[in-house]
Amino acid sequence: MEQLIFEKSRSGRKGYTLPELDVPKVETEKLISKNFIRKTELGLPEVSENEIARHFVKLSHLNYCIEEGVYPLGSCTMKYNPKVNEKTASIAGFAELHPCIDEKYSQGALQLMYELGESLKAIAGLQGVSLQPSAGSQGELTGILMIRAYHLDRRDTKRTKILIPDSAHGTNPASAAIAGFEIVSINSNSDGKVDIEDLAKKVGDDVAGFMLTNPNTLGIFENQIVEIEKLIHGCGGLMYMDGANLNALLGVVRPGDMKFDCVHINLHKTFATPHGGGGPGAGPVCVSEKLIPYLPIPQIVKEGEKYILKEDNPKSIGKLHTYFGNFSVFVRALTYIRMNGADGLFGISKNAIINANYLKELLKKDFEFPFDDRCMHEFVMSGDKQKKIGVSTKDMAKRMLDYGYHAPTIYFPLIVHESMLVETTETETKESIDKFADTLIKIAKEAETQPKLVLNSPSTTPVKRLDDALAARDLNISWFAKKK
Repeated sequence: MEQLIFEKSRSGRKGYTLPELDVPKVETEKLISKNFIRKTELGLPEVSENEIARHFVKLSHLNYCIEEGVYPLGSCTMKYNPKVNEKTASIAGFAELHPCIDEKYSQGALQLMYELGESLKAIAGLQGVSLQPSAGSQGELTGILMIRAYHLDRRDTKRTKILIPDSAHGTNPASAAIAGFEIVSINSNSDGKVDIEDLAKKVGDDVAGFMLTNPNTLGIFENQIVEIEKLIHGCGGLMYMDGANLNALLGVVRPGDMKFDCVHINLHKTFATPHGGGGPGAGPVCVSEKLIPYLPIPQIVKEGEKYILKEDNPKSIGKLHTYFGNFSVFVRALTYIRMNGADGLFGISKNAIINANYLKELLKKDFEFPFDDRCMHEFVMSGDKQKKIGVSTKDMAKRMLDYGYHAPTIYFPLIVHESMLVETTETETKESIDKFADTLIKIAKEAETQPKLVLNSPSTTPVKRLDDALAARDLNISWFAKKK
């Protein structure tokens, strides 16, 4: 077990050497108010440089990453991030550009963002774009705020409801509620799609919009989209698409073609930029003509050969993010789009769909599939078969750690009991998918023949199974508290 860095600390040991001061020393109190000066030592560990390097390299080897193996998180799309993206993002002119620099000195960055926006509009089949939102969830909030602004601009104050399927990502109702709307849940039918009859009962002149993920969180394409759109637009509402699963649609169908008025696009999912702990996200929003007046400011506009930041938009919902958004993510995303081109983007979605359906077929004998339809880029299976003999989905997920795999998304969507949401992405080879499937099948057999082995897993990881409830109620991650 690797020691904590504090356990390696020895008084007086240093990992750095600073040159002698070549300016007069000034007492801290003369520069900083006493109110802001620490009363106690900072308490940093005192270790040598090679100890620091060894410690953090060892920790990095304990951490699972996409370069190590399959990352099958459904709905999260932890695809491999091409290293060329990192190369372009590290170009000095991009990486060292100060966010406060005058726009006449940042024409290259503005051009890059403008061209990314134009690319996203073409991919989405929509007419307006904002790059500001820093995550899919903030993209949702941005879209819903624009929908609210659209209705209020028409003095239509009775539209207080947002309709959302019961299979939706949890951020959908959260975003709509933050924007001040009442949430109305729409049931799924036996095929895992929107129940059109239930939707028809709940549309009316109090509906502001419908938030729909397509393909939905079950990995199924909502092929009743024409009927859905007619119901929503027919009652005066707007169509919002959660673009978390857009990586299944590139070059296949565009949200604008399905008559969505707004879609957020997760650059950290669909366009292979770092995700989660790997870096900041970005959730640009594309909109139809009717929502362009309400886009966040500033807007990047091309005037002749110059790019400017346009602020004078009286109907805008305002600013959603400091400066322009997470710029390094934009550099990576445009690199990915340009290197793949239109044909390559279509190939990405095609291969993602093929990989998911291939894996699904390999697992059909050993797991239950509540919606046994052709899937898109991901699918949901259930651990109910194993649960009946005392081994839960969570137990199997823990056992996967012993085989060196990150588990798929478990217990989501909530409408499937003992669910496992699995996504292979287009970047996995047939051999890696075969090996991953073999592991899942082996664990399913272990649940039958050696249930205690699965119930007591993981056994090979640095940290064994924790008491989740106790960890949540009595969280203590402080070395100093432990010492006391």
